[in-house]
Amino acid sequence: MYPNWLVQRVKMTPNRKALTFEHKSWTFQQLYDEVTDTAGSMETAGIKYGDRIAILSPSNPQLIVGIHACWQLRCEVVLLNERLSPDELAYQIQDSKPDLVLVDEKYRGRIANEKVLSWKDLSQQSTSPIECEEEWPLNRTMSIMYTSGTTGHPKGVRQTVENHTTNATSSAFNMGIQPNDTWLCTMPIFHISGLSIIIRSVLYGMEIKLYAKFELDSIVEDLISGRVTRMSVVSVTLERILRELEKRDEKVSPQFQTMLAGGGPVPSNYLERAIARNIPILQTYGMTETSSQTATLSPEDAVRKLGSSGKPLFLSFIRIDGATKPNEEGEICIRGGHVTPGYIGQHEKKPSQKNGWLYTGDIGYLDDEGYLFVVDRRSDLIISGGENVYPAEVENAILQHPMIREAGVCGLDDSEWGQVPVAFIVVDEEMSIASLQDFLRGKLASFKIPKSLRQVNELPRNASNKLLRRELREWLTSRYSE
Repeated sequence: MYPNWLVQRVKMTPNRKALTFEHKSWTFQQLYDEVTDTAGSMETAGIKYGDRIAILSPSNPQLIVGIHACWQLRCEVVLLNERLSPDELAYQIQDSKPDLVLVDEKYRGRIANEKVLSWKDLSQQSTSPIECEEEWPLNRTMSIMYTSGTTGHPKGVRQTVENHTTNATSSAFNMGIQPNDTWLCTMPIFHISGLSIIIRSVLYGMEIKLYAKFELDSIVEDLISGRVTRMSVVSVTLERILRELEKRDEKVSPQFQTMLAGGGPVPSNYLERAIARNIPILQTYGMTETSSQTATLSPEDAVRKLGSSGKPLFLSFIRIDGATKPNEEGEICIRGGHVTPGYIGQHEKKPSQKNGWLYTGDIGYLDDEGYLFVVDRRSDLIISGGENVYPAEVENAILQHPMIREAGVCGLDDSEWGQVPVAFIVVDEEMSIASLQDFLRGKLASFKIPKSLRQVNELPRNASNKLLRRELREWLTSRYSE
């Protein structure tokens, strides 16, 4: 058994600041009071202990309160992505079979389900006292989150008390915890990066400065002023922050401690630019099935091991399937208390582990010191003339060009070579394929250099800003067919 996260935190530091959103703040005691009131209203509305509740809401305080309230009623929470199409939402609701769907009022029309209750409806319910448990069983499912779908049909992943607690504890061992820590949260809470910040907050006693969306100017001000000490980013948001800092010729405050960069390999050019702006950036590797991080680069290794995702966190194990020596590539496999016990719905019978290991589908290697380097998704691999081409490596090289802001690479079928790489770029000025190829010579082997170039206004990304290379492949045969 583990302590009830919020109940235990209120016992320890009730008056410490828990959450700030726009111009309002809550202490942990104030948060707890709103949570128990909301849970009482949920009970009045007919939600029963142990129900499965799906939630469709923007990232705001109401969502945080609602999640905690469900947990006080021992409910499993299915976090729905607000950016999904109606068909995608319908699939996840049908697959998860919730007892009720809680929605923000503006999303009510997107749910074709009779069992829908809005936050507004809930606020009009009377509240009644609820019974908060002191302890939770380790195997209780707290959240269900659908995989990002970068490789196909999303799966509903169970995340337990043990999964989340193990992950947050391991992260604290790696980064350390300071009494004045404030985590700037722009990651969507329906994504594991966002939800893990909510959980770290109550386990660490840490304030969250929450943004409903990515507000570049305000975020950069927070970083420069020292208002926040931690932040999570993906490559595309990191690049936007770097551009703004460079435009202002500013550096982040010395009080800022950690910027976790995940969601896929981060281009080395971004990491070098971050160092120049005094950003202590730590590349991290994790996934929905591991409740966020499973490896993170330690602060003291940030420069020496530039480009690595670090060593496995203290309570995690990583091996490379089939590798017999350092630097040999293979599929990354993970074991530990943070690994999901399984899936729900149509994937319920699909095992999440094989002989105790989660096979991630990602390609990587461990160097001679045991540091993990993530190469790419196995499903994105391009095989050109019998040679392996990893899109992330090519994108990394392309993004060293000062004019190019974003890049995506996928394979195009070719009668001579089997496949050849094609680049999609978001660029400040017009660029020819010849000039790009000239730039890449000396940086990449000839078979890795893109044979075709498409300039676009934006790249296809999911709600957590991960690049969707499978959509690039679809563009080749439809939108950008030649």
